[in-house]
Amino acid sequence: MRVCIVGAGFSGIAAAIDLRRAGVTDLVIVDRGDAVGGAWRDNTYPGCACDVQSRLYELEAAPWPEWTRKFAGQEEIRSYLESVVEIFELGPSLRLDTEVTRAAWDDDEAEWRVETSSGEIVADVLISACGGLTEPLYPVIPGMAEFSGKAMHTARWDHSVDLRGKRVAVVGTGASAIQVIPAIAPEAEHVVVLQRTPPWVMPRGDRAVPAWYRSLLASLPPAQRAMRGISSWAREVQLLSFTRQGAFRVLGERIARRHLESQVPDPELRARLTPHYAMGCKRILISDDYYPALMRDNVTVAGGLDMVTPTGVVDTEGMTHDVDVIVWATGFNVLEPPLADRVIGRDGETLAEAFARNGMSAYKGTTVAGFPNLYMLQGPNTGLGHSSVVLMSEAQIDYLVPAVASGLVHEVDPARQQAYVAEVDRRLSTTVWQQGGCRSWYQNGHGRNVALWPGSTHGFARMMRTFDPGAYRIRRRKGEHRVASA
Repeated sequence: MRVCIVGAGFSGIAAAIDLRRAGVTDLVIVDRGDAVGGAWRDNTYPGCACDVQSRLYELEAAPWPEWTRKFAGQEEIRSYLESVVEIFELGPSLRLDTEVTRAAWDDDEAEWRVETSSGEIVADVLISACGGLTEPLYPVIPGMAEFSGKAMHTARWDHSVDLRGKRVAVVGTGASAIQVIPAIAPEAEHVVVLQRTPPWVMPRGDRAVPAWYRSLLASLPPAQRAMRGISSWAREVQLLSFTRQGAFRVLGERIARRHLESQVPDPELRARLTPHYAMGCKRILISDDYYPALMRDNVTVAGGLDMVTPTGVVDTEGMTHDVDVIVWATGFNVLEPPLADRVIGRDGETLAEAFARNGMSAYKGTTVAGFPNLYMLQGPNTGLGHSSVVLMSEAQIDYLVPAVASGLVHEVDPARQQAYVAEVDRRLSTTVWQQGGCRSWYQNGHGRNVALWPGSTHGFARMMRTFDPGAYRIRRRKGEHRVASA
C-alpha cells in the first residue's frame, strides 16, 4: 500500500505509527510547516498550554512519564511530538515545508494523485490529519484595514512585536484569550478585553509534577497506563452535565459561580463576567489566573468589538479605546476544514462542495461518500467538550488501519452515511450544546452541531473498534505495488 498522510501533528504521527505496525511501511507524511507538531508548532502565543491533563495528551503508543506539569505547556507538547518522531524513526517519511495544492481521485487507476509544492505524490490511500483548529478565523469588522498599529492572531503570534509599554486590545474571551491575557497584562501598559459573551470558567488546578512521581511512572509502566485510564474516566463524568443536564449541570454552574465570586470581589465587574446561558453551551474554559488578570488596574473589560479606527477600537457600548496592538483571539474556521476545497472525489466534486450540499458530515466522522480511500482524522462530529481529542483520533486510526492494510478500495455507502449522521443529530438534539440558549462555533449557519460527538470517548472507541465492511462499496485496486512518490 502507498499511503499519503497530510499533517504531522498528533493524528498524523499516530496514524503513521499504527500503520507501520500493521505492515504498511510505504507511507509519506507531508506538512506545510517546517517542523512537526501541528497546532502545537503553530500556536506560540504567551501562556499557550493544553486545557486537558498531560496524561491524556500523549499517544497510547508513546507513554510519556516526563510531563513536568499537570497541564503541559506548548513547548513541552511540541518537544514530546518531536521525541515521538525520533523514537519511532519517522524522519525518513516526513516531507516538511510541503503544502498540498490539489488531491484528485483517479477512479480508473484507483489512486490519489496529490499535487504538492514539492512535486506529485501518487498514493492508494489519502489520510487527512490536519485537525480542525488549523486555519485562524478573523472576524469581518469595519475599519480593520485602516488600523495603523500592529495586529496579529494568537495562532500566528508575531514575536518581533514587543508588548512592553504598549496599549493592547484583545478581541475575544475564548480558550486562547484566557491564557494570553494573564501572560501579557503584567508587561503591557494597558489591556482592553473586548468581550462579546462572557465564558463559563472553572478552576484549573494546575501544578508541577514532582520528580519522584515522574521517576515512579517511568519505572512502572503499568502505573502510568492506569493513571491515563483514571484520568480518562474522570473526564467522562463531566459529559453528564452536557448530555443529561439537570443536577449535573447545576453542580458545574455552582462551582463556576463560586470560582468567579472568590476571585472577583468587585460586584460590577463580576456582573459583567457572569454568563447568561447554560453552562456547556459554549466551550467551558479552565483558568486560575484569568479573573485575577482582569482585576488588574491596567486591564479593562469592555463590550464586544464594533469597529476599528486607524488608532484604536470602538466597542459595542460606544467607547473608543486607543491601542497600539490588536490581538485577534477569535479562534479557528472549523466550518471550512483544511484541504476540503482541494480534495476532488470520484465524480469531480470537491470535498467542500460535498459538505456544502449535504452539510459538513462524514460516516463515523471518518469517511465520506464519493471519496474512495479518503480517511479524515478529527473529522465532523468527532470533537469533544469534555476530554482529549487525541483519544478520538486513536479510535479512528484503530478503525481505518484494517481497511488500509487490506489493500482494497473502500467507499462508504451514501445511505449508511446519511443514517449515521441522522442518529448523531438525534443524540445531539437533547444536549446543552443545542438547548443551552446560545450560538457557538460548534454549529454551522443552520444551527446544526457539526463539531461535537454526543457521547463518551469510550463509547466512540467501542464503535470504532471493528471496521464494518458492510457499510462500504469495496473493490480491488488496479496495478502492481509502486513506490509512494512519482
